[in-house]
Amino acid sequence: GKSTFDIYDALTIADIQDATDQFKSVYTATKGLDGYVSLEINPRIAHKTDKQIKEGLRLFKAVGRPNLMIKVPATPEGFKVVEELTANGVNVNTTLIFSVKQYERTAGAYFVGLTRLLKNKRSADKVHSVASVFVSRIDTLIDDLLEKHADAKNLKLLKGQAAVANCRVIFERYHQFVNSPACETLAARGANMQRVLWGSTSTKNPQYSDIKYVTELIARPTVNTLPEKTLLAFLDHGKAQEAFGASSGDAPQILSQLKSLGIDIDQVCRDLLRDGVKAFEDAFEALLNAIEKKASALA
Repeated sequence: GKSTFDIYDALTIADIQDATDQFKSVYTATKGLDGYVSLEINPRIAHKTDKQIKEGLRLFKAVGRPNLMIKVPATPEGFKVVEELTANGVNVNTTLIFSVKQYERTAGAYFVGLTRLLKNKRSADKVHSVASVFVSRIDTLIDDLLEKHADAKNLKLLKGQAAVANCRVIFERYHQFVNSPACETLAARGANMQRVLWGSTSTKNPQYSDIKYVTELIARPTVNTLPEKTLLAFLDHGKAQEAFGASSGDAPQILSQLKSLGIDIDQVCRDLLRDGVKAFEDAFEALLNAIEKKASALA
């Protein structure tokens, strides 16, 4: 007599417990820097702050593993969820970050959450977090806009540049943030700084290198989640060499060039966030439908 969601919930928790256990040795060997498994909160409540907080706390407790991260989308409602979960000692993976503004709000929410955690006399040394910046989709969208531009022939040089430029500006902000006196004070009290994670790093355009979003984004101490195909390609012909440091280089110029052509990266990022939340919801509904069919067949 279980509901479809209850079946999904039980299966997911068991699955995630198994996955986190398999990565436990990595987590232990790296002293909590690596070996995480992420679990997303029911996307149906992506725009409901209080429900997301409650669900995030429930899932973290139900799985009961230190190397679990709770995924929270970087929506206007999500930032409060990041703060609240962090303040309760939950590891958070803030996902669907496309814009610099989203990153700044994510970093701010984590900082406030950590400050509250320490204020409540709780240890922060086991709390970890990543800010997941989605990469390749930005180029897919902006390249398409450049193709359609009246001056398309002369704009070829700008193709395939927007996503990495955006990442470099975000990474510069990261450096400014973690080196601020406020963050240094938290670090001195044992808090871990949130790291930037590059997500969606498979190459969509066959004209580009199949490891473009790996080699061009190697920077300490970022994380890159690679699909298996991209990982194998990098192991075959990639080179682990730092691509950039704390400075954003010519990235702001690339973005302002795009803006002068009427291509607003902030608008592109807003569209991608909306589509991303919708894609998460659709995938979740499809999964529930599949479970419902299976449950009916077994009934």
